[in-house]
Amino acid sequence: MTDSATPELPEFASVEAAAARIAPHAHRTPVLRSRSLDALAGAELHFKCENLQRGGAFKFRGACNAVWSLDAAEAARGVVTHSSGNHGAALALAARTRGIPAHVVVPDGAVRSKLAAIEAYGAILHRCAPTMAAREETAARVGAQTGALLVHPFADPRVIAGQGTAALELLREAGPLDALVAPIGGGGLIGGSAIAARALVPSIAVYAAEPEGAADACESLRRGERVTELVPDTVCDGLRGLIGPINFALLRRHAVAVRTVADRETIAAMRLLLERLKLVVEPSAAIALAAVLRHRELFAGRRVGVILSGGNVDLDALPW
Repeated sequence: MTDSATPELPEFASVEAAAARIAPHAHRTPVLRSRSLDALAGAELHFKCENLQRGGAFKFRGACNAVWSLDAAEAARGVVTHSSGNHGAALALAARTRGIPAHVVVPDGAVRSKLAAIEAYGAILHRCAPTMAAREETAARVGAQTGALLVHPFADPRVIAGQGTAALELLREAGPLDALVAPIGGGGLIGGSAIAARALVPSIAVYAAEPEGAADACESLRRGERVTELVPDTVCDGLRGLIGPINFALLRRHAVAVRTVADRETIAAMRLLLERLKLVVEPSAAIALAAVLRHRELFAGRRVGVILSGGNVDLDALPW
């Protein structure tokens, strides 16, 4: 997808429609609190636990919305995507809820536990080189061969609207928040979150937590144009994708600020969440808490929503 082909940006009505569409299939995940983490942050933290979502990550929301948005003729053709793990598993599971085929292109080096989940949900795996160009080329080829429709991991308005339902639920349960923090990779979650947050609480500050070793969104905002040449180097395997055109446009429209975090801080936050909240989260989720702790001055004394995006961890390769 090129900048010139960027589709129309999704609006709040799309998020509300997505919430109704996925309600029969997705979990309404809990919002948890921790006095000890509040004390560390100097803020009142409200954790939206998408690690407890079906498929183990928020990605099921967007994939489910996309799959159930298809008309009968489109659905019969099946769906295809490229994914390092969570979106592939989510699309496979969403396709299974509708009884349609799913094809997932996976890059070499993807986390084994995530690949196992994709296969367990019934998708057909297609391997490719670990580059975005290879992923997109292979997905296009599979689509041409099978007739399956592409559901992009983050640059699809239906996916973005579905991801925004997590923030919608969080704000409706926790009440007005002063700030919202979510991870950023390709930008589907933060884009959808910003749409919902700005509609419900116009004054809210929205922050995207990004790894220092994959800070293309931060640099893109600094330059005023998308950075496409960065090679990511981070323990956060779910945040290695470069931000998409539609996602970058949403960051700018909704004044999302990006804050970077070192991998060591993310790993420390991952361990804190296990110790204090008894939650298993992956690095790509723990980075949201890490951003709050690193940039404490931004959040001190405020009511802050923190989206814990997923919990699909390879227990044989914990980072500590």
